[in-house]
Amino acid sequence: MSLRPSSLLTLVTALSLLGSGCAPGMLDDQPYPVGGPAGMSTEAWAHALAAHNRASLLGQTRTSRLVVIDYSLPATARRLWVVDIASGAVLMHEYVAHGVGSGGIMAYAFSNREGSNQSSLGAFVTTNVYVGIRGLSLRLKGLEPGINDRALARGIVIHGTTGVSESRARSGTMGRTNGCPAVSFAVSRQLIQMVQGGVVVFAWYPDRSFLARSDYLDRGAAAIRLSASD
Repeated sequence: MSLRPSSLLTLVTALSLLGSGCAPGMLDDQPYPVGGPAGMSTEAWAHALAAHNRASLLGQTRTSRLVVIDYSLPATARRLWVVDIASGAVLMHEYVAHGVGSGGIMAYAFSNREGSNQSSLGAFVTTNVYVGIRGLSLRLKGLEPGINDRALARGIVIHGTTGVSESRARSGTMGRTNGCPAVSFAVSRQLIQMVQGGVVVFAWYPDRSFLARSDYLDRGAAAIRLSASD
């Protein structure tokens, strides 16, 4: 998705205001980092906070911990964050794979359909831990009808994989999955134990259909992006 220079400037300026606490749906009393953690776009952060806020209001989460995956970044970048929005602390910052059907190093296609081998976008909540064919794994329940609500049926889980590592990132490669947000085995146990049992996981990419349909996004930021990309 490309933006004209003038539209891009408008988007960045507006999102800077959103990141400063002016966005509808944000938790104004939370001392989160202005603009989001280092390396995360202001846009992704605004939507992640809105998703956490909505999930909190609906009683879908009771924790200040939040996982953000920014699929607009390449797989060779650390694009998964675990943030405590009550303290503003970044608890983990790691590599994460996307589905083989979503793209190569850059993801661009997303689906809720079983058999697509694509990652899904939007707000999820973590459920239970189990040991399966991929070792210790954490189930994700999709909260958004038509966007990611088939995650449990599809077996979309957080798990470890040999396909994700620092060495692969340095070489410009990264493994892919059947749609799961998989991380390195070196960090998978720590991550799973940290976010199991009701933590919001928000997966971001500026997909037009997602921007238009999701009820968990910051609607002001979504409208800016949709307008700027026309």
